[in-house]
Amino acid sequence: MEKTKVAFYWCASCGGCEEAVVDLAEDILTVVEKVDIVFWPVALDFKREDVENLKDGEILATFINGAVRLSEQEEMVKLLRKKSKLIIAFGACAHTGGVPGLANSQTKKKIFDYYYYSGPIVNNPERNFPNPEFTKKQGFELPEFYEDVRALDQVIDVDYYIPGCAPPPNIVKNAVLTLLSGNLPPKGKVLASDKALCEECDLNKTKPAEGIKIKEIKRYYEPEKVDSEKCLLLQGLPCLGPVTRGGCNALCIKGNMPCTGCFGPVDGVKDFGAAALSFMASIIDSNDENEIKNIIEKGIPDPMGLFYMYSLPKSLLFKKIIREE
Repeated sequence: MEKTKVAFYWCASCGGCEEAVVDLAEDILTVVEKVDIVFWPVALDFKREDVENLKDGEILATFINGAVRLSEQEEMVKLLRKKSKLIIAFGACAHTGGVPGLANSQTKKKIFDYYYYSGPIVNNPERNFPNPEFTKKQGFELPEFYEDVRALDQVIDVDYYIPGCAPPPNIVKNAVLTLLSGNLPPKGKVLASDKALCEECDLNKTKPAEGIKIKEIKRYYEPEKVDSEKCLLLQGLPCLGPVTRGGCNALCIKGNMPCTGCFGPVDGVKDFGAAALSFMASIIDSNDENEIKNIIEKGIPDPMGLFYMYSLPKSLLFKKIIREE
């Protein structure tokens, strides 16, 4: 009996989502016995032609991680969309743009100038520069580096989302088995909890009934010792659990690290960063403008890096950024 065909592909990412598949450990055998992996270039020797030779829709599900930055990535995800019944945005970078999406705060010109001309370790007196037209004359092609980083559904139609940086094994396993079962959830579903992370955090019970109020926001490294039995927000650490989708079992918080929001927003929230910023502003215990300003400047020197660490390409803010010519 022919197995169900699945594929894996990565775009602009760190590789952690590929490791997340391997992190299934012995559970990966449960998956492998049910499927035939027809494309996974990071792990096995597959070529683009292998995908091109498949019939349209022959792949049941393709798991694509990483944001889209290069023309080659766009070409591949469009090809995989054509050959797949289902496309799953796998991990934060495909889901909302991820850490690579922070590059959207800069122009392509500024990025290239830094890495090829002005960076502290750059030695390029001839000012050589990647030139796709030149390489084409030499018999090979360089992909085009786009002006913007895009989340996967800004390039192709996406059926489901598996969040996380990287997605934990329980989320990956449950999502894969759900898709293979044939009992599919509604299109567009994020295959994780529908509730905020605080709902599954053991420290949630330590929050006072009257709500959280803080006089200080601390950097991650500042507390000499974090109380592992007390809500991190009450200790002044900027935990984004109240506005982040649950499903990870609060793994970072169990390691005494605040949630940074990699699972993205809960349903109905259009801009994760705006929701996170609004929440943090609401718990500052002051009505004095100068005091509030000092608390924020000391504790959050990089608001974009904190509130939009994973979601700048999908944000309303990004649409307002004015780019230099």
